[in-house]
Amino acid sequence: MVLAGFIFVVLLCVGGFTAGYLLIDIPPANATATKQANVYLYADGTELARDDSRGMNRENVPLSKVPKHVQHAVLAAEDRDFYGESAVDPKAMLRAAWNTVTGKGKQSGSTITQQYVKNYYLGQEQTVTRKVKEFFISIKLDREVSKDDILQGYLNTSYFGRNAYGVQAAAQAYYGKDVEDLTVGQGAYLATLVNAPNAYDVAAHPENKANAVGRWNYVLNGMVKEGWLSSADREKQKFPAPEQARGNQDLSGQRGYVVKAVEDYLIENKIVEEDALHRGGYRITTTLQKPRQDAFVKAVDDQVMSKLDKKARKIDRNVRVGGASVDPKTGKVVAMYGGIDYTKQFVNNATRRDYQVGSTFKPFVFTSAVQNGSTTQSGTPITPNTIYDGNNRRPVQGWDGGQYAPANEDDGQYGDITVREATDKSVNSVYAQMAVDVGSDRVKDTAVALGVPEKTPDLTASPSIALGPSTASVLDMTEAYATLANHGQHGSYTLVEKITKNGEDVALPERGEKTAVSREAADTTTSILRSVVDSGTGTAALAAGRPAAGKTGTAEEDKAAWFAGYTPDLATVVAVMGQDPKTAVQTPLYGALGERRINGGGYPARVWAQFTKEALEGKSVKEFDLELEPGADVPVQPDPSEGAEEPDPDEDTGGANGGDEDTGGTADGGAADGGGDQGGQNQGQNQGQNQGPTGGQDQGGQTQGPTAGQDQGGQTQGQDQGQTQGQNQGPTGGGADGGAADGGAQGGQQGALGGLTQGTTTGPRGRGGD
Repeated sequence: MVLAGFIFVVLLCVGGFTAGYLLIDIPPANATATKQANVYLYADGTELARDDSRGMNRENVPLSKVPKHVQHAVLAAEDRDFYGESAVDPKAMLRAAWNTVTGKGKQSGSTITQQYVKNYYLGQEQTVTRKVKEFFISIKLDREVSKDDILQGYLNTSYFGRNAYGVQAAAQAYYGKDVEDLTVGQGAYLATLVNAPNAYDVAAHPENKANAVGRWNYVLNGMVKEGWLSSADREKQKFPAPEQARGNQDLSGQRGYVVKAVEDYLIENKIVEEDALHRGGYRITTTLQKPRQDAFVKAVDDQVMSKLDKKARKIDRNVRVGGASVDPKTGKVVAMYGGIDYTKQFVNNATRRDYQVGSTFKPFVFTSAVQNGSTTQSGTPITPNTIYDGNNRRPVQGWDGGQYAPANEDDGQYGDITVREATDKSVNSVYAQMAVDVGSDRVKDTAVALGVPEKTPDLTASPSIALGPSTASVLDMTEAYATLANHGQHGSYTLVEKITKNGEDVALPERGEKTAVSREAADTTTSILRSVVDSGTGTAALAAGRPAAGKTGTAEEDKAAWFAGYTPDLATVVAVMGQDPKTAVQTPLYGALGERRINGGGYPARVWAQFTKEALEGKSVKEFDLELEPGADVPVQPDPSEGAEEPDPDEDTGGANGGDEDTGGTADGGAADGGGDQGGQNQGQNQGQNQGPTGGQDQGGQTQGPTAGQDQGGQTQGQDQGQTQGQNQGPTGGGADGGAADGGAQGGQQGALGGLTQGTTTGPRGRGGD
């Protein structure tokens, strides 16, 4: 019975195989040459772009035109036993199926013959029927045509990215030359692309270069192993960076950036297979809103592009801008700025992940501190009013990884300073210490929870994480700041509202929403970021005419400047970047746009303000509804040992008259008032008489008086004077306008002279990390 059963199974398999072989014929080539366009729409249904309406980009070449080293590179990448194996490899197919089922990754297990059959005769559908047809057609084809013919067909039908079908089109797309002129290294790179065209295009995705180089090395090493390349020649190979892509002229302006970003979104989220997407036929409604998209372009043109003088200043040729705006409630990307023109600058500056985010990362450190109930080294809870040592190159305490003593911007010395002030002035020494107090691993976890991708380059758990060496994209940072704006509720961003093919809907993933951090953690962060806009490094954002919170940031060597901010309705991030137009190397922006240096509080904040104002025009002004952590609104208590004098009752009007203006403190006794050394020299004696209506920006009375600046540069004076003088002052009075910068680097020694010449002895404002 067992033998009979075995014979029956064998006969059944043989019969099935014979039937399949006889019934399935080799079909004519598929109709990819008549592939449809993908149509991209704005959220309101108006057409945004029509991609690839001119048809397939492919130029067939005979195998004799393809150098042996290019042929061998492709074989080393895809099927090293091609010439010696049968058309199908059942063993590899079973292994691939098992790996797919067990979650080890989706694998095809197909030979080059099978891949060619799929490309040329069938399609990319992942169905059992298609796999069965592929199996039998491959066997028949292998009996009827030569291996060289199959390889030639494979090389002419494979997709290499950049809308290039076939190795000849790929050679032109990536290196601007014919396939017969490709070097060994270039051929190996094209062979690398067959595996994952979108991921391994290092010009479009520079953050993936390490993976691409790894695959490229795998190909070359395989050539050596198979005897197709000598070890000596292998050692000579250097990674051949491809040219910047030349965009489709039909996708000029912002259209190409949007199309590429949407493609990446669909592919990375496994909504549509890459090959299927490039065969076309999809109707894609994006989340972008045309009025806001136009407003972003206008803001960049008005604030940056119109001010470039590429003839007078060579560095102006290197200026790039990226921006993105997200609705915090829905996660929908409502506007995106990718660059000056997709056909001129191919890389999308809104989605690239290769520029440091700088101090725009610092808010995540504070958010993590509140989220985790962290304390300082002395056990004091971390709130906006917690005092830190803000001196330059102060070694962090409590970290066992060796000495780390970061410099403040312009080597600023701030002495004892509150967290709120340190955020206003972006003090590196304070935030590096805070990262240790919280735990840099916790800081990283919080950033990821807010929306920063976990695999972001240089997102490492060490004290330096606070200063922003990581290279998240503009869109990544927008998503994270949108989470803060949404009171700690996070939902991944989305670029696609709807997608259909042949009239049928394609399923989109559920966005979902989860609590990334507590409302107290997010809202308390918002409260200190409001201070940055009101009186810190981000005051240019006030031009939006809305309650706003934000943070400035600058990359190392000023290669990029950022402003990340939000209102209750909209989260937007803008970055100005430096990149050589010929070599694509990142460059500092010193001297660009006629400025000594570009910082986040300048051009990026101005773009942000203009865009936000126009994007929200006609909408009612919303105030932030904040729930703060305990102690967040408690002012810092003075140190009794300082022995501050009682203020003169005759000077009580100083606070009432000067403490309510939103612009006073910054210009008349704040960080800008004397810059390094003179900010508070003569403050106080005439304060009530001379200050005027702009005298204190919510802190006017707190930062002035006969004891102004004694040892605490405004913290003591703010408390002693605020009792009788600052009738209208807010709880943060002794901060931005009476802190270390108010008396300069020497605030404690010079502040005692008060305010005789307040507003007249001003000096340059030092930058605190931006």
